[in-house]
Amino acid sequence: MFEFLFKRSGDKAGVAPAEQAEQKGGQRDQSPQPQQVSARAVQAERIASLAGDEAAAADFILSSEFSELRLAAAEFVHSREQLERVHAAIRNTDRRVAKLLQSRLDAIRHHQAELERGRACIAHAHTLAADDKLSPNQVAELDRRWSVIAAPELNPEFDGLRARLGRRLEAQVLLQRAMIDRLNALRELGASNLPASEMAAQLDRLDQNQADALAAPEHATLPRSLVNEFAMELARVRASLGAIEKSQSALAAREAALAEWEAAPLESLDAERLRRAWQQFGPLPADAPPALQPRFDAVLAALPQPLPKVKALRPPQAAPGAGDDFLATLAALEAALQHGSLAAAADCDKALKDSKGVRLSPPQAERLAHARAEFKRLSDWARWGGNVSREELIKAVEQLPAQNHPMAELAKKVGSMRELWKALDALSGAAPKTLWERFDSACTVAYAPAAAHFKQLAGERHANADKAQALVAEAVAEAARLADASGADWKHVAGTVQRLRLAWSHLGAIDRKEKKRLDQEFANALNVLQGPLEERRKSEAAGREELIEQARAINPHDRHALDTLRALQESWQEHAKALPLERKTEQALWQRFRSACDAVFASRKESAHAADAERRAHQQAKDAISARLEAAAEGIEPAAAGKLLREAAAEWHAAGPVPRANEAKVEKRYHAAVALLQQHADLARRNAGLARANALREKLRLCQALESALAQGKEIDPGQWTTRWDSMAPLSPDYEQALDARLRAALEAARSGQRDAYVRVLEQNSDALLHEILRLEIATGIDSGAEFARERLKLQVEALQTSLKSGQKPHTESARFLHLCAMPALADARTASRIEHLFARILGKDQT
Repeated sequence: MFEFLFKRSGDKAGVAPAEQAEQKGGQRDQSPQPQQVSARAVQAERIASLAGDEAAAADFILSSEFSELRLAAAEFVHSREQLERVHAAIRNTDRRVAKLLQSRLDAIRHHQAELERGRACIAHAHTLAADDKLSPNQVAELDRRWSVIAAPELNPEFDGLRARLGRRLEAQVLLQRAMIDRLNALRELGASNLPASEMAAQLDRLDQNQADALAAPEHATLPRSLVNEFAMELARVRASLGAIEKSQSALAAREAALAEWEAAPLESLDAERLRRAWQQFGPLPADAPPALQPRFDAVLAALPQPLPKVKALRPPQAAPGAGDDFLATLAALEAALQHGSLAAAADCDKALKDSKGVRLSPPQAERLAHARAEFKRLSDWARWGGNVSREELIKAVEQLPAQNHPMAELAKKVGSMRELWKALDALSGAAPKTLWERFDSACTVAYAPAAAHFKQLAGERHANADKAQALVAEAVAEAARLADASGADWKHVAGTVQRLRLAWSHLGAIDRKEKKRLDQEFANALNVLQGPLEERRKSEAAGREELIEQARAINPHDRHALDTLRALQESWQEHAKALPLERKTEQALWQRFRSACDAVFASRKESAHAADAERRAHQQAKDAISARLEAAAEGIEPAAAGKLLREAAAEWHAAGPVPRANEAKVEKRYHAAVALLQQHADLARRNAGLARANALREKLRLCQALESALAQGKEIDPGQWTTRWDSMAPLSPDYEQALDARLRAALEAARSGQRDAYVRVLEQNSDALLHEILRLEIATGIDSGAEFARERLKLQVEALQTSLKSGQKPHTESARFLHLCAMPALADARTASRIEHLFARILGKDQT
């Protein structure tokens, strides 16, 4: 009825398995028909002609019924269209061909995906090539993306783009290095002592190089800080070029005059005129040759009539009409000219011009004329140099809008430019109106974004002030609500305080005059909220301290420790939700509470580790017991098995518990080892019982054969029968003693000539033997046969009556069988067969 469970999908309904096997065997035994052989050969010949023709190969695969020929034709199909066509048609009929085609389709799809990724990478490379601000990081990322793409067809195109990007990066590096070198050269030029013409030429060259760099294709990658610094340094050096030219021209004039004086005859020179002319050149610059002053002193010393020292040291006498104020102003004018301070010199000259009614002596008039001539010469030089510097300054200001400076830096630069303009006014006099208007217009245009930005910042400051006022009003309202309420929501109060503080810290800039007032008002309103809140937080902190002490007081080994700790943690969470403390205080208390909890867990964990180690030791001991039982299972003696099992059970119960995760496995192994040992012991016991039963059977048969030989009057050789007896395996003591006595009695009767008497005893015991056999058959439940039915029933009734009268238990089957084996009696074949049945039944029970 359960045949359907074993039915295969290919079995036919109503066909027996034997018939199916015959059908399959017949199918296997069938040889290919000649028509199939010829068709295979024809199709095999066509395969060679399919090379290069994918459509024909695909048609051949779809039409051929031979799998090996389809597989051979599949080697010629490589295009995606034909692969998809054939795979869709054959994937459910030929696994090998479908697998081959699927692998090629997967390879084609993977290659297409790589090509798409490669094209996307090349498109990104084109984008980078068109980007003005190409960075090395972008090129490195492009190289990383290309390194994981396998598209050999796109390598030439990508290599060309990569080389182009590499050239751009090299150009950027060269441009930036040249910019740094140019800036360093400009700084060194400003600190050098070159002639003004050579310095101007080098300045023009550096300026032209900078203009070329700013016009280069990669100029966008130049650091703005370096570009701005170069422009400022160039303007500074050009501004100082006028003073350098003036100093160098004065030095050249000084050297020319000194050379003229050294070449002129000494009689034509006047020491006072020479000294006055030398002073008109001004003080010697720091970079002047050190030999000029000694040369001039040598010329003065070589004059034949030097001026008296008193006259040389005495200041010139003023004209009778000149006052001390006029002479002091004139001396201040000369001092200002010597120091190159044109503004102070102009003030002194104006004061001298405003002096009315002053009559000068010829020396004073000549002194004033020389001072004004020097003032005019210096003013002309300063005006020329100042105008050049102003032009450079205007150019630098006009370039500021294109440099995209931050607003603060832009305002600072415009202010510094105006300060430079004022300094130039002080050094070189007032500027022309046209230059001033150009400069002022350029400054206004450059400062316009900063002005708009600062105006926006001012608006933001006013808005921030309004927000601050709203926060102050909210803090005041919360303080009033807290004072009116009987039961405050402290969590709400704490959240409000924190929110107000956070909002106040994020307000932004406020005007300084408003900031101080608003800060004071906000602090006053917040203190009203903060006072009661701090008191409440102190009490909450004290409650947290109590929880910490309770956690520390928990006994880790208490069985309720975890429940207590969990209750404390829940209480902590409730307190924390009711009123959060200050973050610093909350963190400190929480760390202490957590440390106390961790200490409990650590102690319990340590105890658990010790218990785990003890359980692992117990597991090792129990595993050793199981291993000892498994090793002793082979070749165990039945007598030793019981002792070994008792000892193992005692050791097993003495060992403690094992880890819970391994408890089932350890128990299973132990019970399996016990069962294995018991099985081997039972098997050994069974084998021993069988051996004893066979030996008993053989010895019983030997006794029966000897008694039969005595009854038949055959010649008996006691030595031969004894040898056969000794060659057999020994029995248990009771059976060995009973059968040995039976054998020896028979041999003694044959040896002593009492054979006839012994034979009569044997014949007399035959009925007793049959009676005993019948009793055993009744006891063991063996059928005695129809001929013994009446006697069997009679014995059953007698046995029942005897047991009821006496109340004694009947003899056991083994004892009766032992008595049967010890009884010498003649037994025919039927009787011997009945004894064999009893033998198998009784000894079989004893073995089990």
